Amino acid sequence: MGEANIGSLFRLADAFNVEKIIFSGTPINLKSNRLRRTARGTFANVNYDYTENIFETIKSYKSKGYEPIALEITSDSVTLRELSLKNDTKILLIVGNERYGVSQKVLNAVLTKVYIPMYGNNSSMNVSQATGIALYEFSKTFLTFHQK
Repeated sequence: MGEANIGSLFRLADAFNVEKIIFSGTPINLKSNRLRRTARGTFANVNYDYTENIFETIKSYKSKGYEPIALEITSDSVTLRELSLKNDTKILLIVGNERYGVSQKVLNAVLTKVYIPMYGNNSSMNVSQATGIALYEFSKTFLTFHQK
């Protein structure tokens, strides 16, 4: 995932008061000027972590009552609008690599998959833009979005 996308994810996490961002795969470089410019200092306000084993992380969050939801177009994914959430649902949103999306192994480990309907000719979207749309849709579901 590019440094600008990571910076954008920090800004989105701050804007929607996300509890934590968990990165997997290549560790992030917080010294990157591009990441810092895009994040606009939000990495100082947003909790983040890195995991080498995404499967253990998913399992751990499931045991804490989180519902893992993968943002990916698959044969069994539903649109964000079709997703039914309760006001107290705790979500572990899984987004993929910019180039490859969410891996098939991760998709196999997650029951719920959602996608964003697209009406143009392109079949994919920038990961940070897609995350922003998903977070916005989730925020409409919750009666009280936890303010800072």
